[in-house]
Amino acid sequence: MAAPVERSEFVEYTSTQRWLILIALMLGTVMQVIDTSIVNVAIPTMMGTLGASLTQISWVSTGYIIANVIMLPLTGWITIRFGRKQYLTASIILFTVASFFCGTAHSLGMLVFFRVVQGIGGAALLSTAQATMMEIFPPQQLAMVQAIYGIGVMVGPTIGPTLGGWITDNYSWPWIFYINLPIGIAAAIMSFIFIHNSRYTRERRGGVDFVGIGLLAIGLGCLQLMLEKGNDEGWFTSNYICWLTGLAVVGIVAFVIWELSIPYPAVNLRVLRHRGFAAGTAFGAALGVGLYGGIYILPVFLQQIRHYTAQQTGIILLPGAIATAIAMPIVGRLSSRFTPRLLVAVGSLTFVVSMLMLRNLTTDTAPGDLFWSLVLRGASMGFLFVPLTLATLMGLKGTEIVEGTGLFNLSRQLGGSIGIALLSTFIEHQQAQHRLMLFDRISVFNPLALQRLTMYQQYLMSQGSAANIARQQALKIMTMVINNQATVMAFIDAILLIGAIFVVSMPLLLLFNKLPASAMHGHKIEVAAE
Repeated sequence: MAAPVERSEFVEYTSTQRWLILIALMLGTVMQVIDTSIVNVAIPTMMGTLGASLTQISWVSTGYIIANVIMLPLTGWITIRFGRKQYLTASIILFTVASFFCGTAHSLGMLVFFRVVQGIGGAALLSTAQATMMEIFPPQQLAMVQAIYGIGVMVGPTIGPTLGGWITDNYSWPWIFYINLPIGIAAAIMSFIFIHNSRYTRERRGGVDFVGIGLLAIGLGCLQLMLEKGNDEGWFTSNYICWLTGLAVVGIVAFVIWELSIPYPAVNLRVLRHRGFAAGTAFGAALGVGLYGGIYILPVFLQQIRHYTAQQTGIILLPGAIATAIAMPIVGRLSSRFTPRLLVAVGSLTFVVSMLMLRNLTTDTAPGDLFWSLVLRGASMGFLFVPLTLATLMGLKGTEIVEGTGLFNLSRQLGGSIGIALLSTFIEHQQAQHRLMLFDRISVFNPLALQRLTMYQQYLMSQGSAANIARQQALKIMTMVINNQATVMAFIDAILLIGAIFVVSMPLLLLFNKLPASAMHGHKIEVAAE
């Protein structure tokens, strides 16, 4: 008699139960994903309320991200050891309770502590949730289910700042946490009622891998902290950053060696032996750069150069989020007809085209000038998420599914963190370079520069300024114009860099499995019958 295999678990659920579970998982995921970006908008208000400096208040975001990054690769081990139902439900409850205490916090220390607790609870709401869907839905429904689920994952970071700005402007910052309470309660109840434990729960034996968990916390914790604080500290001119880098390298290297040398590791790195999974995980890092890097660059440009508010910026970016939401189910249907790597290639090329369209940014760029590039970028994200997830995870078996999902999501999260750190430093460097270049061109020997300076001076004199004062004011205006132009040029360079990262990553697609989704589904069913 054939032994049951990894994805025949869907027979244990009715169709109604599956879709109710999907709703519960989406509620938890949307809550977690939005929370990673919604807080940033309220930072200035929190500073005033809690009496904290910018450096101190940054730990509200940093603490959450570090805890989340450390927990992501551990989600597989925790799920197997304690059970999917217990872990998911407990994580949702932990996240929800922490949200309540974040809203009631009256000190910075209390707020940071409960943000760390939120980060711990939030890890399962993404990776364990995604693995659950891979296991409880029939193979022929996986593409569409991942598409529906992906709407929350990809759209959440975009609408987070808009929602956060609206809540902060119309209510008060604690409400960015209180809105999680009804969502979390509903998700926890539905998860507890409908989700079963996987047959692979407690499958692995052995004690708790305290050494591996400790090395993971040191390595990833120091790496994330270095990425968060590096730009502010001047990178490797700071002893603090040098120490963090050293500890990160030693911790990660020691972690990899240790995990590969013991039979029951906390993080099963051996899952990377699957070629398609390793390639998809690496490409996931590039996706993280594109998703989070783009979300970082465009709002900063719109607020610094065009002087829009956070809420106005969110509205400008909204068409891209809508395009992602529309593209997701379309790609879900296309996944049954075309190979995942072909769809990922289409998404990548579309994304690069959208980056090229954004290279025409100026200090006078209006929201309408950004519309089609943002729509194209949003649609490309829809083409990337679903097929990339399928291509990465479809070759995994048994416990590898939940273990691999944590690593895959970690790669996207770290890609985003590395991308933001890289782009912020790159923009500052390019801004300085362009400023020097532009100032070199502004001299008494440049007739256009003199003409512009004279125009400014005459205008100021017509407004009542004395000639000598108008001259100084005109020079200040000229300097401001040059600085703004240098900044715009630096943003364009950063946008092109993101596009280049995608181009360089595209050869990884050759390592993906060649089977189309339809053949892939048949393969799963075949395996289940062996």
